[in-house]
Amino acid sequence: ANPKVINFVEEQIKSREGVFISRKIKLKTGIDLYISSQKLALAIGRKLKQRFKGTIKTSRSLYGINKFSSKQVYRVTVCYREEAL
Repeated sequence: ANPKVINFVEEQIKSREGVFISRKIKLKTGIDLYISSQKLALAIGRKLKQRFKGTIKTSRSLYGINKFSSKQVYRVTVCYREEAL
């Protein structure tokens, strides 16, 4: 994983109040960051694509149902991959 990309993401998260990284996992294919805000994760994905020229895939999976509103609750995954040189 490119350190510039990771620093960019961490700075974006630090600039937002109330948003944090709940988990950081290093894998051989890159780094997984678990962020507490879906909106920020999607926004960072778009910014990464513009700034560092890569591809983004977003997907969502059903996590559960809210007890009070009976609405479905989803988890969002944003996958950013740098373009190969």
